[in-house]
Amino acid sequence: MTYRTSGILLHPTSLPGKFGIGSLGLEAYRFVDWLAASGQKIWQILPLGPTDFSHSPYQCYSAFAGNSDLIDLDELVETGLLNGELPHPTKSFPLESVDYHRVRKFREPYLQNAFHRFREIGGFGWDDYLRFWDENSWWLESWSLFYACRKNLKGKDWSYWEENLVKHKRDSLNLYFRTYREDVEYQRFLQFLFFKQWFSLKRYANSLEIKIFGDIPLYVSYDSADVWANQELFMLNEKKKPVMVGGVPPDYFSTTGQLWGNPLFDWKKLHERHYDWWIARLHFNLKLFDLVRIDHFRGFESFWAVPYGEKTAINGEWLKANGDAVLGLLQSQIGHLPIIAEDLGTITDEVHHLRKKYHLPGMKVLQFAFASDGRNEHLPHNYDTDFVAYTGTHDNDTTAGWLKKVKGEEREFLRHYFGSTGIDYWKMIRTVLGSTANMAIIPMQDVLGLDSTARMNTPGTIESNWNWRLAESANLKECGEKLKALTALYNRK
Repeated sequence: MTYRTSGILLHPTSLPGKFGIGSLGLEAYRFVDWLAASGQKIWQILPLGPTDFSHSPYQCYSAFAGNSDLIDLDELVETGLLNGELPHPTKSFPLESVDYHRVRKFREPYLQNAFHRFREIGGFGWDDYLRFWDENSWWLESWSLFYACRKNLKGKDWSYWEENLVKHKRDSLNLYFRTYREDVEYQRFLQFLFFKQWFSLKRYANSLEIKIFGDIPLYVSYDSADVWANQELFMLNEKKKPVMVGGVPPDYFSTTGQLWGNPLFDWKKLHERHYDWWIARLHFNLKLFDLVRIDHFRGFESFWAVPYGEKTAINGEWLKANGDAVLGLLQSQIGHLPIIAEDLGTITDEVHHLRKKYHLPGMKVLQFAFASDGRNEHLPHNYDTDFVAYTGTHDNDTTAGWLKKVKGEEREFLRHYFGSTGIDYWKMIRTVLGSTANMAIIPMQDVLGLDSTARMNTPGTIESNWNWRLAESANLKECGEKLKALTALYNRK
């Protein structure tokens, strides 16, 4: 993307709504309308997969399935899959956060009723369902059975299942499909609904010239349909446990590094299969979104591998990946790659070369800019145009919260850089929009000037993450008008 543009980072779960969580329904369409009225052309979101107990979009049970928490229930009434009006339980849910347990307990009976109605009226024979199955069976077959088995079989993860099921043997798959057919078909129904609603929303956004900016985590969860169905593509031992897991080594910020625990790709096996899984994943996401970010792009060139069972990430080693071959193959198929590389942290010359070889924009974060001196790569005067500039990301504090906490030499340099002691979040937003970066993205919390209680995620912690919601009472109109004026001032369109 060579012209100057801007947008907003807001995950759909953070949208307002009467059922305790954002959805792909009316509130999402209203947000698209607000983006258009505010002069924004990009809606950036986090991964859309079904999340695990942590509710993190970066820890999903599938790299392809959609999160059924986002299915709009009101549309099921409108289409006749639910009879009668839904209750209006706003008092049952917190308005500015997601209580996932209560939300799922409330939604499940309605989704089940819609499923039974769908089956009764022959929905599994509808042309649009059959078309959906034809286009997605290559991942949906494994995902729906994984979901059903995980629900019904005891064990910490799929490696504890019966041996032939663990090994994905066809006879065993058929047996368990028959045994858990109800749950298998239920999950296929949910995926049909999710993607039907998602593509309707995307078409609406595109009709208003708004692009959807998605996100691809580099790694997948061990306890996922992807690893279970594609075991040869991962570094697993004879017991189907990871040999090595992902993370990052010790650095200035952490003396023990970060141990993520995700299984690592076997790049030799990927090569033997002509990178088919990765190519399919990228094509799938580029159909879902107009452009995508590859999270932890560093690992596409080389990755930190830690022996399974280690308590920290200290005792690891760098191993080579072959993302170059993946990107080269994809480029030969589609030409220009609408991909952004998440290149934050300590990045080598080899990673910079890989990003530039395929003309992938990198990322700059203003909150990272003031910890050193004028040579800091996150300072706007050091940007090249081929970057996406942020005030902060989903992993940062809100900008208003950060401004209250920054201190010492970092605060002094911040004041010196702006030539003022009165620095507020709008000055930070103005600086990002005014930068030379071709794209500027502002988290919704920053547009509203929210404090640290609205933070989306604090890396390295589990509690109170991923649950922030946009309040219905937020002053969107006034903030949108101010954002539109700044967007026009800095020639972003």
